[in-house]
Amino acid sequence: MTVTSEMTMAELLMAYPGAQRALFRQYHIGGCSSCGFRQDETVAEVCARNDGLDPDAVLETVRAAHEDDLKMLIEPTEARDRVAAGEADILDLRTVEEYEAVHVEGSRHFNQPLMQEILGSWPKDRLLILLDHQGTRCLDAASYFAGHGLTNVKGLRGGIDAWSLEVDPSLPRYTLE
Repeated sequence: MTVTSEMTMAELLMAYPGAQRALFRQYHIGGCSSCGFRQDETVAEVCARNDGLDPDAVLETVRAAHEDDLKMLIEPTEARDRVAAGEADILDLRTVEEYEAVHVEGSRHFNQPLMQEILGSWPKDRLLILLDHQGTRCLDAASYFAGHGLTNVKGLRGGIDAWSLEVDPSLPRYTLE
């Protein structure tokens, strides 16, 4: 897909799932109701109403952030191998209901007390693999943990859906409504 300033924000987010996080971090666009955008607005329109930002520069920021996002992902087979070797822990970020329905053996469901434990007493350099449904929300959490001093945090590329396809086909796949 060719990314241009005439594409809609929905199309941009489809091409670069982390675009909203990048836009908010760099330009304070899209993080709250006062700086939000509509899915049908074009990149050029959003740039025009945000101090006349240069759309090409904004798109370059999004592309660079996407490259950084890719560095924060781990492949399902590598995650399996690192966990099996005792080198990593998997935290499941999905809802309790999703976790109870299907989860990776040995993973821990993420909750507030566990977050406090991790931030307070876990080794900062231990590999922490974050898992969600399809690998999109885990990057927000990975960024959060990295911002709190953890130096080896990865999101599972493709989430539990990819784990089911590539590592353990006995895990049922599902869709969210």
